[in-house]
Amino acid sequence: MHRVRAVSTPSMPRLAAASLAGTAIEFYDFFVYGTAAALVLGPLFFPTFSPVAGTLAAFGTFGVGFVARPLGSVVFGHLGDRRGRRPVLVLSLLLTGASTVAVGCVPSYGTIGVAAPVLLLLLRFLQGLGVGGEWGGAVLLTAEHAPARRRALWSSFPQVGPAFGFLLANGMVLALSAALSDEQFARWGWRVPFWAAGALALAGLWLRSSLTESPRFLEIDDHARVPLVEVVRHHGRLVLLTAGALAVGYAVFYTVTTWSLAYATERLGVSRTVMLLCVMGAVVVQGALTPLAALFGDRYGRRPMCLTGCAACVLWMLPMVALLATGEPLLMFLAILGALLAFVIMFAVIAAYLPELYEPRVRCTGAAVGYNLGGVLGGALTPIVATALAERGGRVPWGVGVYLTGIALVSLVCFALLPETRPVPVPAPAVEPVRG
Repeated sequence: MHRVRAVSTPSMPRLAAASLAGTAIEFYDFFVYGTAAALVLGPLFFPTFSPVAGTLAAFGTFGVGFVARPLGSVVFGHLGDRRGRRPVLVLSLLLTGASTVAVGCVPSYGTIGVAAPVLLLLLRFLQGLGVGGEWGGAVLLTAEHAPARRRALWSSFPQVGPAFGFLLANGMVLALSAALSDEQFARWGWRVPFWAAGALALAGLWLRSSLTESPRFLEIDDHARVPLVEVVRHHGRLVLLTAGALAVGYAVFYTVTTWSLAYATERLGVSRTVMLLCVMGAVVVQGALTPLAALFGDRYGRRPMCLTGCAACVLWMLPMVALLATGEPLLMFLAILGALLAFVIMFAVIAAYLPELYEPRVRCTGAAVGYNLGGVLGGALTPIVATALAERGGRVPWGVGVYLTGIALVSLVCFALLPETRPVPVPAPAVEPVRG
């Protein structure tokens, strides 16, 4: 018989803050590469290509990080299900931070030739491995400590981390763009955000050093020998459904935060500073509304929120590309904001939803693999496909909107096939009146 280890509510803010800070740092590492890929990596590492082909090649190395993420979720998920959620947080942060610093040290093609893009590819792969492990560890540690009736709320704080990471990455790029000339930024300025990842990783390790292991993990005395085998054998359909369901979130997020930067600056002539400000403003709103959307998930359920957000994506993708194509900063901001509001309705509750779908003994592997496979389906190829479709289209890239709408429809079907998991409140027992 298991002993239930009670977790006091006052510990949750500290735990949520540490998880948020850790995911912010790891996703800073991941996002700073995406911003650099959109703005400078093509000419520096693929100079023999045309401008469009160079951007496509840079986005190709960007996509490699997504391909590595499911592998990272398998490796770190095995560790999380066998040894605990806490070790995952430390090792994934070390791997991501070290590989990000190394990206900032890679010489350009003009210095070492073809070895430059090869090294870039390898380091991006290692980044993806680390981030693939990070999400499962951070989310499970928070979700498994949280009280059931507020699990979506507390689990949403690691989901706010990517917004902070994005703002930190792009804020640094924006500051450097304003302070340096284009020649200085291309020569060495773009490397500074990568070097800064080292200091951030050390700060994250310090924050996570005081975290305790998940009480739910400590209750398990029959750990899966090979969690991936059990997940494939008993939860294969569930993994595929969650991956398909989450694909739209990745596709939308990386369209507006990565592809739109390249599209606006290269095709529409919008300044880098203006476009970064538009995206960052929308991400601020997204991050601020994430806990509020999670509260609705605790009250009305995880699945209804996901279906609502996905349906909003279906309706918004074509208006979004029309607004982006205007080149007007306010309209572009509204286009991005609408997309991220639809995104947050879904992803605010995902950190509670996915762990609840899997049994605890394989939860770290199952939830992380499903989450990161969704990243491959929706995030790896979207900037490449969107760039190619926009190049072939006219001023308004309708093909991009149709592509995103199609992904949203597939995800809507997958969400419809998933069950609800919101914990059902246990009614209080009736109390017989005391008769004197």
